[in-house]
Amino acid sequence: MAERSLRGSRLGSFSMETDDGVVPSERQIVSYTCPQGHVTELPFSIEAEVPATWECRCGELGRLQGGDAPEEKPAKPARTHWDMLLERRSVKELEELLEERLTLLRQSRGEKPRPKRSA
Repeated sequence: MAERSLRGSRLGSFSMETDDGVVPSERQIVSYTCPQGHVTELPFSIEAEVPATWECRCGELGRLQGGDAPEEKPAKPARTHWDMLLERRSVKELEELLEERLTLLRQSRGEKPRPKRSA
């Protein structure tokens, strides 16, 4: 066995490091208020960048007390299924596909084919 192995110690049970010479960083208490009036106080290091918002215990976003309003991120409009479909096919192509599928469906039911509509 190597000389460096730790005899009689259990892995993961405790740290072999000591707290000697460890100086915790200075702290500041920051308060956030949510729209429902809940106040959340959190300790942050003096050196840390304090976020403008923090999620409250009720699920709302609390704003930093005495801080500037958070910057609103530009929201992208949600792409719908129709938008993605129009990226791949034109409306004319979609009408042709629909007519083909309806014809197949009607034939499988034993219906007579309908005359095509003129555009």
